[in-house]
Amino acid sequence: MASTSSRGEMEKMGIDQLKALKEQADLEVNLLQDSLNNIRTATVRLDSAAAALNDLSLRPQGKKMLVPLTASLYVPGTLDEADKVLVDIGTGYFIEKTMDDGKDYCQRKINLLKSNFDQLFEVAAKKKSVADEAGMVLQAKVKQLSAATTS
Repeated sequence: MASTSSRGEMEKMGIDQLKALKEQADLEVNLLQDSLNNIRTATVRLDSAAAALNDLSLRPQGKKMLVPLTASLYVPGTLDEADKVLVDIGTGYFIEKTMDDGKDYCQRKINLLKSNFDQLFEVAAKKKSVADEAGMVLQAKVKQLSAATTS
């Protein structure tokens, strides 16, 4: 729920202002939901990468394996250096790290994304509350206006 002071401010607004406020708040909620979904997707991908690094670290050097080129295309390969990995740091840049540093990088990114998700979720909940409150005040004003015109 929005605070009583913001509801009081909303009740002083005209119908057009309330409609604009509700539309703006709804738009912001939708954008925040998209961001939350993107963070969820990135977290899942990083979890998958961390699991792959863990699996790779357990395999012996010289082990034959299938290497994914795409999601559905694999080629045979041999594990050469299991102690070094290439980490995608974004926009097509890769850096070479040790296996432990690669795992640490993934874990730090996962923790950062989870922290950002929690903060964004709180903001989205507040915006949703404002949108709902504006909708309720708007409905009440429209009902009041229609009752006044029919009297």
